[in-house]
Amino acid sequence: MSDLHIRCATLADIDTVLRFWREAAEGTSISDDHDGVARLITRDPEALLLAERDGVLTGTVIAGFDGWRCSAYRLAVHPDHRRQGIATALLEAAEQRFAALGGRRVDAMVLEANEQAHHTWAAAGYHREDHWRRWVKPL
Repeated sequence: MSDLHIRCATLADIDTVLRFWREAAEGTSISDDHDGVARLITRDPEALLLAERDGVLTGTVIAGFDGWRCSAYRLAVHPDHRRQGIATALLEAAEQRFAALGGRRVDAMVLEANEQAHHTWAAAGYHREDHWRRWVKPL
């Protein structure tokens, strides 16, 4: 994995990231638009981590920390680059960020229907907490 480079996204990366998510991510988010990603990067410039190989975007994860909780979102690896350790490297980078910020536990948003993702998260040491459910209200 020495040719894999992980860095923080910049505002210049937004369109590339949105195209990447349409191809590599499972499902969509209400914030999957230019303004939503720009707000994320502007508010927390180190939250959106990108994995690149030879200058090509191969994976992403959002490593958000609000001072209370560490939250991982949008872990995605391009289908042509899966099973090469990219998700593991992204999660390690996210966890290092969280630890440096004083985080104590990572909460990950994982789609119920995405069985492949369940295996990825479990292999990284994460487990389901079935006693919690996500409640949402669009604004």
